[in-house]
Amino acid sequence: MLKTLASLVLRLCRISGLSTTLLAAAVIMICGSHIAEAQLPTIGSVERIDSRLDLIVSSDANMEVLAEGHEWTEGPVWVPALNGLLYSDIPNNAIYLWQEGGPASLWLQPSGYTGETPRGGESGSNGLTLDREGRLLLAQHGDRRIARLASLWDTPVASFETLVGGFEGKRFNSPNDIAVHTNGDLYFTDPPYGLEQGIEDPVKELDVHGVYQLTVGGSLTQVISDLPRPNGIAFSPDQGTLYVSNSGLPPVIMAYDVNPSGDLSNSRVFYQSWGDGLAIDQQGNVYVAGPDNGVLIISRAGELLGVLNTTQRTSNCAFGDDGYTLYITSDMHLLRIRLNVKGVGF
Repeated sequence: MLKTLASLVLRLCRISGLSTTLLAAAVIMICGSHIAEAQLPTIGSVERIDSRLDLIVSSDANMEVLAEGHEWTEGPVWVPALNGLLYSDIPNNAIYLWQEGGPASLWLQPSGYTGETPRGGESGSNGLTLDREGRLLLAQHGDRRIARLASLWDTPVASFETLVGGFEGKRFNSPNDIAVHTNGDLYFTDPPYGLEQGIEDPVKELDVHGVYQLTVGGSLTQVISDLPRPNGIAFSPDQGTLYVSNSGLPPVIMAYDVNPSGDLSNSRVFYQSWGDGLAIDQQGNVYVAGPDNGVLIISRAGELLGVLNTTQRTSNCAFGDDGYTLYITSDMHLLRIRLNVKGVGF
């Protein structure tokens, strides 16, 4: 693009008689945002295992580095009201905002632990998503609850409403990720990763690392109880299938039929791999963050199509912008790649 721009400037100079300096300055003012975009650093590569991946990821697509210097990024969510992406830095108990044309900035702190007693470990928010009304929902490790932000988008403060904080009189371990059904019900995972001492933490109250359904009416049900480390969670485009990644043993991505009542049936292995965060496109392809330092792209039939190799530990991914951009939280970085398919919800 830059070579094309330079050639255009010289050609216009010859036609108009203007000085190269003046005309170049004018062109740069007009095209500055595109130049800045072209100069973003890139990372990793695309591994093409099945030719169908070409319909999803163009041959010239690159993963761009949008932000770096974090400790461990997670929970990306596109927020139309901000025209930007929010994501968690869990150990720093913070949420950052990235918007086109500028660097990421601290948006909210604390984000997941609001207690007065200092604590270590994974204390911040993990998974972030929006409810049907467009409000921010947080899976809070430190406070061990699913919460909703109570402040305004343009003046964020650490004011939260607890939606649910425990099951059958016992506190959750550390809610990890959230999926919202179109009917408004929330489904979320509760592994022990946010506890300071993990599974051996003396404050741990629940033996089961469950998956839960919280209805719009406030009813809470444990819908999955047999996964040792349920992690990422997402719905198929028709909302008829719920996918849950397991980051423990056995290493599997599970699929469940979602019944009209909201409970689950027909438990089955969708793909044999451990996984972290999940995203789904409108064609039903499943994006699994975590394995092999990247994001697996799996067809709705459970066939591996390719891998976005980020070269580093990768935690989660989410669609944003106009729906064709996949944002990826990967270790200390925030990345993005443009695709040829839209994410669910766009």
